[in-house]
Amino acid sequence: MNSMDLQEISSHLDSENARDRMLALASLRNIPADDAVPLIKKVLNDHHVALRSMAIFSLGIKKTDECYELLVNLLRHDPDYGIRADAAGALGYLEDPRAFEPLSRAFLEETDWLVRFSAAVSLGNLKNPQAYEILIQALYSGEVMLQQAAIAALGEIEALAALDDILNFANSPDWLVRQRLAEALGHLKHPKSQAALGYLEKDSHPQVLEAARLAQRRLSEDSQGV
Repeated sequence: MNSMDLQEISSHLDSENARDRMLALASLRNIPADDAVPLIKKVLNDHHVALRSMAIFSLGIKKTDECYELLVNLLRHDPDYGIRADAAGALGYLEDPRAFEPLSRAFLEETDWLVRFSAAVSLGNLKNPQAYEILIQALYSGEVMLQQAAIAALGEIEALAALDDILNFANSPDWLVRQRLAEALGHLKHPKSQAALGYLEKDSHPQVLEAARLAQRRLSEDSQGV
């Protein structure tokens, strides 16, 4: 893309029409990060919340040295809990190991479940085993959404020590919890995982049993070195 095209996008990002700004932001999808991020910043504090969310997500995908600090600042200081949750989610996509501390703090100190949910998911994306204690706390929070996030993240960090804890959710009334469990077990190579997946392959919900089949296949391929 040439500089004139970038200039045109920049102009549209200044438009009073939210749709023009949204389309301009979307057009940055295939633009190199170093060119895109300065333009994304133009709408990072836009009054249109959906546009802000889209811009924050973009910072998680367009990885430059600046993105980490921008997202951490939003996570720590933005008054809108939805924006803080978006920032937590984008930090997971960014996969910067420095995000472990602000995400952990967000989970422990935030009062809004959506921010805590996004933080737990992103801690799994970082694949840092130090997240274990926080994720166990999320698992026993009593909040179904946090349980879903914790189970998935414990699988991502391959926390075999949590196997018995997550297996307690094999009969959860929430099928998404059971699906996340099946997916997580595919990362936890252990005879108990295989036995539990055999049970989940008979689940009444088609997405749970499909997840269990895929996880069984994953464990089988891993054991064969495929």
